[in-house]
Amino acid sequence: MPRVRRLRADDWLLLKNIRLEMLADTPMAYVENLDAARRQTDTQWQQRAASMCGDGNVTLVADGGKDDRRLYGLMRVVLKHPQDPGLAPVAMLISVYVAPEHRGLGLADELLNAACRVAGESLGADRLELGVHEDNARAQAFYSRHGFELTGASRPYPQDPAKLELVMERLL
Repeated sequence: MPRVRRLRADDWLLLKNIRLEMLADTPMAYVENLDAARRQTDTQWQQRAASMCGDGNVTLVADGGKDDRRLYGLMRVVLKHPQDPGLAPVAMLISVYVAPEHRGLGLADELLNAACRVAGESLGADRLELGVHEDNARAQAFYSRHGFELTGASRPYPQDPAKLELVMERLL
């Protein structure tokens, strides 16, 4: 089983590789398209990796260890600033991916459990929110098993505005 850890700025090449894999595997799941990602320079990937390790966000990755320089999963947790500064911050789960050969083996569970921990402990959030495509029953069931509930809120799905992205959340 791959180990879960935080992304580091010097992981930029690993990030580039998994991001391209994510976009090729599930293009409708991410706002960015594969061609745009391929056009980014190494400097842009280095900056991107550094920004994904900055204040207000944590990127978790699953790697194969010292001798296996590949990422097999990724989940990013970012702070969503509340409208009322008196409210506790809300974290959002974005950029969820597990490589096909590790799906159904517990890696997604491990990443999500770690994401919930860092949202509360490292980012100080009292709840974790995410968006899921209205037709993705498998993802909805996965998140429900981990204590996420539909909030009743929705928004147009970015890649297909005729569809909805349902909002789910879990109290931390």
